[in-house]
Amino acid sequence: MHNGDQFYIGLMSGTSMDGVDAVLIRMHGVEWLAAEAHSFIPYSGRLKADLLELQNVGHNELHRSMMLSQELSYLYGRVVRQLLAEQNLSADNITAIGCHGQTIRHAPESRYSIQLADLSLLAELSGILTIGDFRSRDLAAGGQGAPLVPSFHQALFQHSSKARVVLNLGGIANISVLPPDGAAFGFDTGPGNMLMDSWVNYIWQQPYDEGGKKAEAGMVLPELLEKLLSDPYFARPYPKSTGRELFSLSWLLPQLSDGLNPNDVLRTLSEYTVQTVFDAVVSAAPDTQELYVCGGGIRNQTLMKGLSHRFLERGIQVHSTDELHLNPQWVEAAAFAWLASCWVNRVASNPYRATGARKPCVLGAGYYP
Repeated sequence: MHNGDQFYIGLMSGTSMDGVDAVLIRMHGVEWLAAEAHSFIPYSGRLKADLLELQNVGHNELHRSMMLSQELSYLYGRVVRQLLAEQNLSADNITAIGCHGQTIRHAPESRYSIQLADLSLLAELSGILTIGDFRSRDLAAGGQGAPLVPSFHQALFQHSSKARVVLNLGGIANISVLPPDGAAFGFDTGPGNMLMDSWVNYIWQQPYDEGGKKAEAGMVLPELLEKLLSDPYFARPYPKSTGRELFSLSWLLPQLSDGLNPNDVLRTLSEYTVQTVFDAVVSAAPDTQELYVCGGGIRNQTLMKGLSHRFLERGIQVHSTDELHLNPQWVEAAAFAWLASCWVNRVASNPYRATGARKPCVLGAGYYP
């Protein structure tokens, strides 16, 4: 490591609620150098179920939230230790941890977004400066508190002459529009993997459709697709953000007719993600020349084929962020490591054009060990 370089660790557990990703990045002040390593610990079935239960109004929520915050922070501490051990580093080598926490309620219309994490406990467990609560400051300035990653995508992926879009296919799909000569903006386009995962779990008791094989065996149901596309969210102007509060199994089931083939429903949900992403890109960024994809959805070959086919009609090539030297599974956790570096260096990092905030803000709150 060169003199003056700093290591940061980013922790991300997304709307898919499958586990926690930790990514080690190297920075020189505010200059990005590299993503160095990745580690992952899956959630137990019980932890995921408990977190999902908090998505809905229920009994004794405050106590359950606090206990789950602590449990998550012990898990975050474990993944940090695992990553350090794998890289032969110690806590003293790390400038800070950027911890997103686990979203359980995103309500920008009511000016709040709740991510569970006991940041003081994580600082205590890790012995490392811990930065979290990244969304509140943007919400306070009138923004949606989401999406936060367009600033990171701009710092890494903006091209001097080509209009690019970065598509993150997590539980929710969101885009970062990177004009060659302007500020990044973006928004949540709608469901990414979330509805597909919920359906697969409901029908087959499996966490997701591995490789998109079950969807590939089905056919698109045009009437169902039209019905799903009529949701008012898609007609709303951006900035906008959404989550499990809207696109849930309880939203989907009443829209299904009796006797539908489960594979056909799944294929239609895959096409739903494709169509809503395509519509969003075409309306918000008609000059797009290149589309780069990251997030867990990149492993779903049926979804990726659908996206490639749809965008090829407009002459837009679909790539993985691998081609820009960042593993698509690492991007979101790396973004929160980068946001931690912005906090340390007092650099405003909210993509306020994307979130709708009134002004640039330094995001996050820091907890010293």
